Amino acid sequence: MWTFNKFFGKIFDLLFIPFRSMNPWVGMVIVSFLTGLLMLVIFRYTSNQAGIKKVKNKIKAHLLELRLYKDSLGLSMKAQGNILLANLKYLTHSFKPMLVMIVPVILILIQMNFWFGYESLKPGEQTLLKVKLEEGYNPLQTDLVLEPDPEIVIETPPLRIEEYCEINWRISSQKSGIYHVNVVVAGNKISKTIATNTKPLTKLSPIKHRKNFVNELFYPVESPIAKDLPVQSIEVLYPAKRLSFFRFDIHWLIAYFALSIIFGFAFKGIFKVEI
Repeated sequence: MWTFNKFFGKIFDLLFIPFRSMNPWVGMVIVSFLTGLLMLVIFRYTSNQAGIKKVKNKIKAHLLELRLYKDSLGLSMKAQGNILLANLKYLTHSFKPMLVMIVPVILILIQMNFWFGYESLKPGEQTLLKVKLEEGYNPLQTDLVLEPDPEIVIETPPLRIEEYCEINWRISSQKSGIYHVNVVVAGNKISKTIATNTKPLTKLSPIKHRKNFVNELFYPVESPIAKDLPVQSIEVLYPAKRLSFFRFDIHWLIAYFALSIIFGFAFKGIFKVEI
């Protein structure tokens, strides 16, 4: 799974190459536009287009019936019931394409989170590096040290939290760039990336997990931690990224879904898709 998701991530790497130095909104608009077109294609070829068109016409007819017989309680109630039934029929026609869409949308969201979910550190800015141990390993007794690149400064001694099986360090990066910290345990080195003052649109990996299907699906940027090591995860706490829209800060998920829906409806006529 990690190999497939890694390959899928390369597509986004290539897609965003021209836009990495631009405002993140540019990349967001591009990927939302492509998503909107992809969803239109999926919807067209997996849905009952004739059935959807027929149901929509019925809904319009019943709405007109409501207006014509608004003074008749019985006919109005009957029209409302027919509208409800037609909407239920519409949902049945839409279920299959929505089910098919789930897979590509999840894969896209996973990749988007690494590009739009986090801000890189500023030079000199401190943050936490957290090493989570597997259950059964006591952080007070586990021999574990950090070997950072010269640009990474370890600001504090390790804080070992027995209750959470966790060891924390406060670190900072003094120069712009992408660096590495090696977590050395049981004679093995586990490398974790740390990004400082990168371009406006950069893929950031906040956490590196132990090897299993779910972790490889949702955290494909860095190679997973081997199962025979006592480390469950290594995490760098990056600030959350927000997209500025006039005076508002918008979460990337809201921007992505809103733009994808707008593009989908804007181009449905060109693709001749009944939605």
